[in-house]
Amino acid sequence: MTVMADRPHMLPDEFEALARIAAREREGTRLEFINGVIRSKAIPDGDHNRIIQWLLKVCMQARPDDLFLHPGQGIKAEEYRTGRAIPDAVLAHPDAFVGQGDWVDPDPILMVVEVTSWDSDTHRRDHVEKPQAYAETGIPVYLLIDRAKCEISVYSEPEGRRYANVRTLPFGRDIELPDPVDITLQTEVLKDWVR
Repeated sequence: MTVMADRPHMLPDEFEALARIAAREREGTRLEFINGVIRSKAIPDGDHNRIIQWLLKVCMQARPDDLFLHPGQGIKAEEYRTGRAIPDAVLAHPDAFVGQGDWVDPDPILMVVEVTSWDSDTHRRDHVEKPQAYAETGIPVYLLIDRAKCEISVYSEPEGRRYANVRTLPFGRDIELPDPVDITLQTEVLKDWVR
């Protein structure tokens, strides 16, 4: 009996061309390519955007000279960089992606950020697929802000297809973003940006 392995729907270059066409044809369309599957990413709502603004301000105040939170930057993800993800934001040096295209090399990234949306596949995407892809990529910290559960999770210590350390706290508790980020978030304000 022959067992067929899952194969990607297309090559990364083919996906990138398709994503460019989709973005040009329909305003707000953002496609990702994770585990060889194409998925659309929800258009952020006002509260979602406000959370990213808050986090950008916190990061700029904590480390103004060496870090910047880059919203919506596409990255090459997964073990062999064949996936394409669009985190809600990535934390890196201000000039980390200068001269690169739509899908950047993830090596300079210290942290990726996802804020959950209200679509039906948010759990699978943000709690299962994205942590696996980001861990495989070797990104040191994954920050997940889950608006439905009113929880914030910090994934760290990537080991192959998973993060060895995951800490989850309810909104309102302070949570430390470990090395190499080294910032403590005071999350009480997140309670204002949920439905």
